[in-house]
Amino acid sequence: MCAGPGRLPPNSLRYELRMSMDSAPSPSSASGAEPVGAGPALPGVGVALRAAAPALLGYAAVRLTGVAVLAWWAAERGEDLSVLLGHRWDSLWYLGIVQHGYDAEIPPPGAGGQALSNLAFFPLYPGLIWAVSHVSPLSAAAAGLLISWVCSLAAAWGIFAVGRTLHDRRTGVVLAMLWGVTPHALTESMAYTEPVFTALVAWSLHSVLKRCWVSAGVLSLLAGLTRPTGFAPAAAVVLAAATALWQQRRRAGAADTPSAEASWRVLAGAALAPLGWLAYVGWVGVRLHRWDGYFLVQKEWGSTVDGGSYTLQHVVDVFTGPQNAGLVYVEITATLALSVVLLVLCALDRVPAPLLTYTAVTLVVTLAGAGYFHAKSRFLIPAFPLLLPVALGIARTSKARAATVLGSSALLSALYGGHLALVWTHSP
Repeated sequence: MCAGPGRLPPNSLRYELRMSMDSAPSPSSASGAEPVGAGPALPGVGVALRAAAPALLGYAAVRLTGVAVLAWWAAERGEDLSVLLGHRWDSLWYLGIVQHGYDAEIPPPGAGGQALSNLAFFPLYPGLIWAVSHVSPLSAAAAGLLISWVCSLAAAWGIFAVGRTLHDRRTGVVLAMLWGVTPHALTESMAYTEPVFTALVAWSLHSVLKRCWVSAGVLSLLAGLTRPTGFAPAAAVVLAAATALWQQRRRAGAADTPSAEASWRVLAGAALAPLGWLAYVGWVGVRLHRWDGYFLVQKEWGSTVDGGSYTLQHVVDVFTGPQNAGLVYVEITATLALSVVLLVLCALDRVPAPLLTYTAVTLVVTLAGAGYFHAKSRFLIPAFPLLLPVALGIARTSKARAATVLGSSALLSALYGGHLALVWTHSP
């Protein structure tokens, strides 16, 4: 299913998408060429796990710090930690889907004048909760937390794998730990979809880098069943596959032209990638008897696209409207601005096109969307490639300095996570 060298060169800032097709021929290939869709077997899971152990332990340490601080703070305020992590905000909607299924129609408007339907929430996560709670003694809420915690580790592993593939092991470790200390990293330990979605995206993008096209397509399909932004990884996979096929066509007739079987793997990956997102959006349309049913549901929730006017107005309000100039709004404004800068740095560093495509689409959707300004930092949690420039800078410093930066960031993230859960009055 895969092709390409087992590791990319350390000087991978100059690694571009062409490497996914134009790598040097393998000496072991009988034809002297390395097909696009077939290559050396992936290392065993045990070997890969040992390589990723520092990243997983580091990520677990920073997230346990966050949960420990929240537990202490919650105890001081008489709050229940399990409720804070698994029975609030979006978590309640997922539990409702598990218990009662999806709405058959858009319900009447509630007290706030909005007709909120659970059809806004994609099915993979509640489906996993239902499955785990039915095959184990766990309650649905406990199953949701277990899934999130396991998937957060899987996500950290995938993020490490991307960082290691592009640069080196140390950069991968730092990248995984940085993902665990982002401002809204608390949701990585909550019964939310961010851990599941990020895990699928990270491994899908890693599969693209390794030219495992079918794996990339399947993982992207599953990501498309997890969150509304599931079309972002699909766009990355489709663009990468299209580029690979175009480069293959340019070499038509050459001795190293990939086999038909390899080409079909690329096409299969591209075809599979968007199917999850399209399937759910289409199903909602059929259920509501109108082609734009899903988008109508989102409109009732207040989620539309206005090209960025809503976001810009709220950013302006942070500076001109004292009523919005609280800690969270300032943090969100800073995060959005920094994300734009980091995207530019990623482009200048020539981050591979699939990662750049996915990240750019995610950031554009976040900025262009109207509604839920308080959640825009959380919407960017799956956009982990934005952290690559920062991870590379920290990885190149001394171990003592890197430990100081990451440790301080973990403590600040933990304190801010406690603020989001116990002081802030909206969803984190």
